[in-house]
Amino acid sequence: MNNNTPIPKDYIKRFEQLGFGMFVHFGLYSQLNAGEWRYSFLKEENGTPISEYAKLRDTFRVDSMADIVSVAKAAGCKYICLTTRHHEGFSLYDTKGLNDFDVMHSPTGRDLVREFVEECRANDIVPFFYHTTLDWYHPDFNDNFPSYLDYLNKSVEILCTEYGKIGGLWFDGNWSKPSDDWHEDVLYGIIRKNQPEAMIINNTGLSKRGELGAAIEIDAVTYERGMPSAVDQTGRAKYVAGEMCETLTDHWGAADDINFKSVKTLIEELCECRKVGANFLLNIGPNADGTVPAMQRGTMECIGRWMQAYGKAIYNGRPFLTYENTRDFWLRDAEDEKTAYLFHFNPGRASGNANVSLSFHDESAIAFDKIPSEILSAKWMDSDEDLPFEQTGDTTKFNFIGYRYGQSLCLRVAEIKFK
Repeated sequence: MNNNTPIPKDYIKRFEQLGFGMFVHFGLYSQLNAGEWRYSFLKEENGTPISEYAKLRDTFRVDSMADIVSVAKAAGCKYICLTTRHHEGFSLYDTKGLNDFDVMHSPTGRDLVREFVEECRANDIVPFFYHTTLDWYHPDFNDNFPSYLDYLNKSVEILCTEYGKIGGLWFDGNWSKPSDDWHEDVLYGIIRKNQPEAMIINNTGLSKRGELGAAIEIDAVTYERGMPSAVDQTGRAKYVAGEMCETLTDHWGAADDINFKSVKTLIEELCECRKVGANFLLNIGPNADGTVPAMQRGTMECIGRWMQAYGKAIYNGRPFLTYENTRDFWLRDAEDEKTAYLFHFNPGRASGNANVSLSFHDESAIAFDKIPSEILSAKWMDSDEDLPFEQTGDTTKFNFIGYRYGQSLCLRVAEIKFK
């Protein structure tokens, strides 16, 4: 870092080392299987009043939050961000009398945020709370905005004081009133008072990916469904992390949607995020009862299979070497400067019969320059097999022999040890 680049605070460093998280969009809308914005479209199409939509509270029954957390664990996610309250205004937590539009007044009758936090801690996963700032249910949002902000602040104070230490709060909705004063300093002051090491994230929306906003307390910029670039820290008052949020399909909440992204695409997006130092927050939309649909579960488990082999590089790796003529890149281990990770995007297959193998790997050597020191060893992380190389000065050639027949993990990573 140069003199114009701020040093990251310890809790921001820890956030960056989490690397891979799971977003969970879950609420009343999950019963409709039509996406998390269903009420907005009902109002636009049919003039449906929020009081009619709010009757979904009376059929909201959730058995457990355990399935959600188990899917994150299987995927290799180090943190989960749960929609404690989405734009519909319904809270998955006990609002302590602020209103009765919460899970305690539904047939579930239990604080699901508390259960979520307990499941996370039992599985060594860091809980994060998404909380809307836009509210379709609360009348003061449109009629008395200062009063609404008081309600919002008291809601967040509950989340900061009732569940022990949390990883952070993820806000969404300020973009709905761009000309209003949200008094973010008051909201963020409540968090800093009660959760001084919680990440504060406020989504700037699809149209403003990576923008920070004016609030000095923001700890990470967001890239909603758009590949991040490295956050320019030069001249900033504080170091700010980056995070990309992505969906498995076209929707965030449960929906009639089979347009799934491939496992390969999602793994590559995860790696591209880490290439620039950003976290990857991958969303699921559970069923109405809190269980995770089979295809979503299967996709996350497949990513978890990849993470079993290469997770160390994702968690520990920090931006190191990139090149204009190849997608391949290097990360350096944050805890050991003599260790790096080389990400190879098209490993192909090392061998196979032409009658069963659709393609064979080009075994020609690929050269990388800018190598800062002598390499002692290079091994594939999935097998501990040597990766042959020849080093001359600051240039090293690798022979990227691909996966053996019977295995294909999409993208391969080698662990490099320097002298």
